[in-house]
Amino acid sequence: MKLGFVGFGEAAYEMALGLHSEGIDKFYAFDALLDEPSLSERIRERASEANVELVGSANEVLDLCTIVIAAVPANKTLEVARSLTDSFEDNLVYVDVSAATPEVKKQVASVVEGKGSLFVDAAMLGPLPVYKHKVPISASGSGTDLFIENLTNYGMQITKISDNPGDASALKLIRSIYMKGVVGLMVEFLEAAKTYGVEEPAIRSIDETMNAKTFVETMNRLVTGSALHAKRRAVELSGSIEMLQGSNLDASISIAAQKKLERLAELNIPDRYKGSKPDTWEEILALLMKENEIYHT
Repeated sequence: MKLGFVGFGEAAYEMALGLHSEGIDKFYAFDALLDEPSLSERIRERASEANVELVGSANEVLDLCTIVIAAVPANKTLEVARSLTDSFEDNLVYVDVSAATPEVKKQVASVVEGKGSLFVDAAMLGPLPVYKHKVPISASGSGTDLFIENLTNYGMQITKISDNPGDASALKLIRSIYMKGVVGLMVEFLEAAKTYGVEEPAIRSIDETMNAKTFVETMNRLVTGSALHAKRRAVELSGSIEMLQGSNLDASISIAAQKKLERLAELNIPDRYKGSKPDTWEEILALLMKENEIYHT
């Protein structure tokens, strides 16, 4: 196996550094920014540290390697794949680790597989500087089995999602809704707590609530309970929004949450369940999605 990188930024560097420590003695890479005066020295230093040979073109990487990891910006990933059309051939596994959308990943797969190569949609679900090559990776696409077969022996943590390109990226982007969204919620919560001088008891209260059960148990309780009491909780959140706005604090996350609660209220859960609470979040989602279908019909 010969491993190469198209794009040698932080992701490729950290991955190569980790894999080199596991025994892969040489890699090949091309980076379009190598000739940028402000970046060239840094790229060359990192390549030397990870025992990566920098070559003159992305096509050369494909010609030299059996597995190629494309670590380019999401808005460039399809353009890069199309530029490499003449170098895709049988037995090459092309792994796209960009944060592109599922639809873009499908288009890249079509380009890659149209010339006989195998494609992997790889979603990295953690920080590279922390995990390096052991970053959890969800993968889908025609080349996933070979990707796993060749690289798990070197410590990579790869989980197959499916044979369908785009599925792994969908998982990553859906995960980001929570992981990035909760940061916005935390900042809004902390700004308010700090402004009113109650940060310590506020944090302690949330800590006790969120750590009382597992994430799955807490999620299920919050979604089902909020669906049952959505109308009241939407009204209660109005008070929080009024307080934030009265203190000239950003209330955008609370306003969005209120809109979600109002949407839940439209399901009329108390009438549907005659005052009892749904058992699972799946029941709530099924009702929401059914209502959405009716709305768009």
